[in-house]
Amino acid sequence: MFPKRLTEGYQSFLKGRFPGESSRYQALGETGQSPETLIIGCCDSRVSPEVIFDVGPGELFVIRNVANLVPPAETDSESSYHGTSAAIEFAVNGLKVKNIVVLGHASCGGIRAFYDDAEPLSKMDFIGKWMSQISPVAARLGGSTGDRATDLKRLELAVIEQSLANLLTFPSIRRRVDAGELVLHGAYFGVATGVLFVRDPASGQFAPCLENPAG
Repeated sequence: MFPKRLTEGYQSFLKGRFPGESSRYQALGETGQSPETLIIGCCDSRVSPEVIFDVGPGELFVIRNVANLVPPAETDSESSYHGTSAAIEFAVNGLKVKNIVVLGHASCGGIRAFYDDAEPLSKMDFIGKWMSQISPVAARLGGSTGDRATDLKRLELAVIEQSLANLLTFPSIRRRVDAGELVLHGAYFGVATGVLFVRDPASGQFAPCLENPAG
């Protein structure tokens, strides 16, 4: 049986939000999508870009995976399947998005598992292989600060930096960035606090998006 919570949520959607946005859905169905922003976020259930940014249908193109990782562009591994890279390619070359936001977050389970060198969840260890991309990031950070919470946040922010760097290994992205047609952004969401930090491209530092988030 289909999950009851989803059925109830869909009924609420049909009675509430859908009637007010039916014309938008119809237009999107007939003319297609044209979002200006691609969000690359974590698949963590607590970090929904559509909720955080309070957007409607058709406004964001969203890619979600464990730990909001962007692998480097690869052209010599024909036998591999690159879901994240394929979606990035579609957003950049097909939809011509103007912004790409790598959205990391606090309390990331994938990054915590890497940090703790957790046991594989299955014999195939898909997560372990995926998270191995973090190894060079952790190596560049060096040893522990002596505080677990500080170490985890430092690694979460560094992963955002690495994903931004890997985006520039895609020739089409590099070309559009250099031409001023595409801008890359880093952001970090505090799950418990609701505070959104954005990366200053000049300094690489993260600061609250709003001076008074609570207001």
